[in-house]
Amino acid sequence: MEMSFAYRKKSAVVQGAFGVQIALSPNLRRDRVSYSGRLRDPLRFREAIGALHDIVINDLRYKPKDHSAYEEWKAGERARESAIRSSAYQQTKKELTSQQSDPMPPNLEGQFFQQRNLYWKARQQYSNYLLRHDRELWRLLMPCDPVITVANDSLFFECFSADESSYGCLTVMRDGFDHEQDVAVGTTNVDYTWSLYEHFQTLRSYRETRFEVDPSGFEVQTTDTTGHREEKIDLPNSWLRGFMQLQSAMSLPLRRVPVSREGLYAVLAFLKRHRAARSPRAIRFELEPGRPARIVLEPWEKRIELHGQPYQGARAESIRVWGRDRLRVLARLLPLTDHADVYLTGSGLPSFWAIHMGEMRMVLGLSGWTTNDWTGASALQQLAPPGEITEDSLKSIAQGFVIDPARSFIQLQSSTGMQPAQLAAGLNRLALLGQVIQDLPANLYRWRQVMPVPLTSAQVGQDDSETTAAAALLKAAKITTTRDDVVSGGLRVVVGNIKESWGSPRTIELILDADSRIVRGKCNCSHHFRNGLRKGPCRHLQTLRNHLLKSGPADSLEGWFRMFGR
Repeated sequence: MEMSFAYRKKSAVVQGAFGVQIALSPNLRRDRVSYSGRLRDPLRFREAIGALHDIVINDLRYKPKDHSAYEEWKAGERARESAIRSSAYQQTKKELTSQQSDPMPPNLEGQFFQQRNLYWKARQQYSNYLLRHDRELWRLLMPCDPVITVANDSLFFECFSADESSYGCLTVMRDGFDHEQDVAVGTTNVDYTWSLYEHFQTLRSYRETRFEVDPSGFEVQTTDTTGHREEKIDLPNSWLRGFMQLQSAMSLPLRRVPVSREGLYAVLAFLKRHRAARSPRAIRFELEPGRPARIVLEPWEKRIELHGQPYQGARAESIRVWGRDRLRVLARLLPLTDHADVYLTGSGLPSFWAIHMGEMRMVLGLSGWTTNDWTGASALQQLAPPGEITEDSLKSIAQGFVIDPARSFIQLQSSTGMQPAQLAAGLNRLALLGQVIQDLPANLYRWRQVMPVPLTSAQVGQDDSETTAAAALLKAAKITTTRDDVVSGGLRVVVGNIKESWGSPRTIELILDADSRIVRGKCNCSHHFRNGLRKGPCRHLQTLRNHLLKSGPADSLEGWFRMFGR
């Protein structure tokens, strides 16, 4: 998807005689959005926006080194050096022949190579330094500028990480400002650069700080591009899809687990001092109604008791989530934290960590995958409501936000007259299309268009064909397991048969690691014969795995609604 951005000027932190002004430049290709107010606690805002910045640049994907340019350079250097050496040899030989009386300096060749090695070592060190500090690489790390929404009761910033695995939302309540003026509610992108982040670090509590979404840019005719900075960015399909899938996961009924500041500190401190050498690498929540939750860090089985509010769920259960290395971005918020809440969808599914800091809140969403590959798509297929949501239902829900762009589930149910399952499915679809976001700490749904134009299902993208077929096969086929053993190293070896409506039973073999990921498989279908696991497992391997994990999609809308605890 191609997006256009136009900024009148760069965002900046300007220091004046009476304090500091944070001037964010909005996208002129979107509707007018503006705000101006004085921050009551600039120090808290500095740390919160710094954590949001860490989420944006977070990239834990494996990056193999690209040696092609280096090899090309080496070949050119060899050819150049060979030519220089040959020319120098001939010239030196001629000179030495004419000057037989002058002796050759001892170890001349060795000194030459020694000095040359020193030169190239220093040159390579300088090249590496530029690679780490070249600010133009920022655009490669952040596919899309952050989104800011000015609402009636708050301002919130949203971003998505470069590795398509982490979502961040910083909310600042309007009572965290005073002397407000020039307020125009809406959603827009804001120009954000690395230098702006560095300027944020200069905020201090003893200096007055004004926050401004600059309205002056909209006073210029946007058709006149003189003095404007124009950009066109082609958003990766996987990035856009991952962003919207996490948005839709937030709109589901979630299990809320209270976490004290001490409990969050214990988790982060242990993970900082220990590094797992083997799987599983999950965080396990042991939940029991009426008692504080327990967090277990695998594979050490380190138990952390959360002494605080009891868990309010309806039944006891154990939920495992992944992505704990990405929690490190919350470390700088610990001194400001009042308390935290974790919102869980289920084992292997996204989790959301809400940090409460007075008039500010930070929500960190973890997808459960490090790259948006077939594994994430397979797990997230459980989140999609079965069946299609009609356009009339979506229009009815959208009409419910006309009265107030921030409404609770009960208020929307009252205004639309829909059944709870139907309303939840509609909100989930609108969130997937970028129209609605759930404010988890406030327990509100907010109407917010994350993109300049409404997205379509085709732009968000459809599920992988093998994953979709696996969901249908799980319901229709007869599945039997003939072997299920755990061998050395914690690997799980499974052999089973899948009998479809036609043909003879198909024998499937797969090996799962301790995190239930397929590391090896065997199937005689054409997809596996051509691709193996390079393009994701075939539908038969996925079906057998889902059968073992009991992770198939719900059969009906009501069953889907009950699956998430409502």
